[in-house]
Amino acid sequence: MKPEKHCEPSQDCAFRTTIGGQALIEGILMRGPEKQAIVVRNQEGELEVKEQKLKLIKDRYPILGVPFIRGVVNFLASLVEGVKALMWSAEFYPDDQEEETPSKFEQWLEKRFGSEGLMKWIIGIAVAAGIAFAIALFIILPTLFTSGLLYFFPDAPMWLRNLLEGVVKLVIFFCYLYFCSRLKDIHRTFQYHGAEHKTIFCYERGLELTVENARKMPRHHPRCGTSFLFVVIVVAVLASCVVFALPGIRDVAANPLVRILLHLVLLPIVVAITYEINRFIGRHDNPVTRVLSAPGMWMQNFTTFEPDDSMLEVAIHALKIVLPQKAGADAW
Repeated sequence: MKPEKHCEPSQDCAFRTTIGGQALIEGILMRGPEKQAIVVRNQEGELEVKEQKLKLIKDRYPILGVPFIRGVVNFLASLVEGVKALMWSAEFYPDDQEEETPSKFEQWLEKRFGSEGLMKWIIGIAVAAGIAFAIALFIILPTLFTSGLLYFFPDAPMWLRNLLEGVVKLVIFFCYLYFCSRLKDIHRTFQYHGAEHKTIFCYERGLELTVENARKMPRHHPRCGTSFLFVVIVVAVLASCVVFALPGIRDVAANPLVRILLHLVLLPIVVAITYEINRFIGRHDNPVTRVLSAPGMWMQNFTTFEPDDSMLEVAIHALKIVLPQKAGADAW
């Protein structure tokens, strides 16, 4: 099924879909307005497919779909679904081909919680560990590093502290993406990331979903998660510049522990604002949105690579599964 509006491959698209995805181990998670699909190419070269209808929490609790609330909810939901999909794709590529006997602790956990309950615990721990790692890398480490550096310059103004901290965060983010992209397995996953973007662009341009058409498409997309994370850092820096300059906060914000706590308090607000910015960029194509998306698009040079034809086949298969029954139902 094709969108109602069409454009040539050399033109920008009037149609923009809400469909998005995530690269996995030898596969892709594609999420549409009604359902999501996980497609993985197994070691025999065949496609493994897991399809399920979406049950959105905002349908049960409408308030969670309100702007500036939905951002945090959707972000957490995406983390959980992403971890689930990643774990499912990993099942087809075990580290050790020989089955290992579960340890006594693993046997106790499975007996105590059951297989399904145990999986929920594992997913919950994985999500919590991921969030904790991000907080340590992008909040605690930059704050402590900046505080240690400015210990020798006690009279440094607050704006300089905020600016320096922001620069440190961006450097860490850049180095993290760069070194991840140099790892062979991660590089291949980033190729699937490129396949996801190319396939979505092909669909948005009203072209038939074929490998030949998708291959010609750009591999950078303005709604990419890389761009989202970049904007999160920028918004966090701007928010700290405003909040830490407020009377009563300015006097204590120089303390590194207080700064860390304030950053944690601001984090949900930053995510909420960034989500709305990302939606705005995703819905519009004009000089303003191009400027806003440009830095994040550049960062995608480290997280999206040219895929091979087999990867595009996986992405196309996943996208076709999640296309809505009614044409245009997935438009912004």
